[in-house]
Amino acid sequence: MKTYDFVAIGGGSAGFNAARVAVGLGKKVAVIDGARELGGLCILKGCMPSKTLIYSAEVLHLAKSAKAFGLNIPRSSADMKAIHGRKLRIIGEFAEDRLKHLTGGKFDLIRGHARFVDAHTLSISNGTTVRAKTILIGTGSKVSVPPLPGLANAKFWTSDDILNLDFKPKSVIVLGGGIVACELAQFLNRIGTRVCIVQRSPDLLREHSNQSAAIIRKAFEDEGIEVHAGTQITRISSHKSGASVTFIEGGKTLTRKAAHLFNALGREPATQGLGLVAAGIKTGPRGRILINKWQQTNLPHVYAAGDCCGPHEIVHVAIQQAELATRHAAGVKGLKPVDRALLLGVVFTDPQLATIGWGERDLIEQKRDYLSASYPFNDHGKSILMNATYGYVRVFADRKNGRILGAEIAGKDAGELIHCFSTPLAMGATVNDMLQAPWYHPTLSEIITYPLEDISDQMKVTKPARVYRH
Repeated sequence: MKTYDFVAIGGGSAGFNAARVAVGLGKKVAVIDGARELGGLCILKGCMPSKTLIYSAEVLHLAKSAKAFGLNIPRSSADMKAIHGRKLRIIGEFAEDRLKHLTGGKFDLIRGHARFVDAHTLSISNGTTVRAKTILIGTGSKVSVPPLPGLANAKFWTSDDILNLDFKPKSVIVLGGGIVACELAQFLNRIGTRVCIVQRSPDLLREHSNQSAAIIRKAFEDEGIEVHAGTQITRISSHKSGASVTFIEGGKTLTRKAAHLFNALGREPATQGLGLVAAGIKTGPRGRILINKWQQTNLPHVYAAGDCCGPHEIVHVAIQQAELATRHAAGVKGLKPVDRALLLGVVFTDPQLATIGWGERDLIEQKRDYLSASYPFNDHGKSILMNATYGYVRVFADRKNGRILGAEIAGKDAGELIHCFSTPLAMGATVNDMLQAPWYHPTLSEIITYPLEDISDQMKVTKPARVYRH
């Protein structure tokens, strides 16, 4: 039996970064991972392949929109084998780099699936046994199959299948309206697939504001995506020519058929088979590992990070959680929990949707006294000349002192623009602090100054000198 100071179960973003930090703290470390391919969800089946495909589709969409820019591009289409090949090359480079670090010798890499025998002991599927003083669980998530009528017996694709396509599907029904559903539905539509979304909640992207969700739906429908929301699915079935979904919407029973069915109804923690009960580790709904603010489970020496514990399935949060857990386990002083007030989120649709800090629902729930202001992209010079007029920027600030509390952007390159708020929010800056900085004209980021000015006016505070506004 091998013994270690620190063992990470899973070699993805959480486990790898936990191991990296633990080694830096002088610990004897092992990473246990039994996946066929090493690299983790983000690199292999998540962020990197999806954004590679989405960007290819965006370039194609711009080419097809050439007339709006006075250009004549007579023909443009998706070469799916070439797109697929490019994606494989890109993620292959990322995976190769991760593998190099995993096998670089700074810690032991144990190939196999781990299962708790007791609170400190892990049985590995390769026949070995490991004992550790501290254990971090970073096993990620898996596709969820909700109990909808007929879904379990239907032939459906998951996001893994969509990301691995090397041909253009004729038609696809997308079940779900979350981030993965929306991002990949638009990708499919832009490469030339007929797409129909069937969403159970009244709005797409239900964790975001109604206003931003409405922008995304309008953009989708303008591009030709058929969207059904607020539905009750009554039957899902597969047949020789594809699949069909029957649902109730607005009191009417509708049926949609397509060549393929895409289950994008979410993910759930990948914690089955870990033997958590044997260790006495407590879990919540769907096997989500319960943690405290330091990422500890109910067993103080067992930590969890990333999708397996949540509550936010975002790579940079998983890394923050893992690094915090590792340092806390090592007794590092002066640590702070992951700050929800600085949470970033991006949806890579077009227009993109991005948030930071507290949203309006949060502020209302907290009974905060806040001010807000927004400004539309269709009245902003740079976005108009880019033909990128969907969306808006909205800012939330404390009514008393103008301190930035959060922001929401639905629009062109929102995922880039939202970072204009990252440092100010972390430093406790006010709207007037942000207005002290110069904002170049004409840029997309300049649009951020308009709601800042509006809030400053609402506070009846003398504004600092301003740069140009056109």
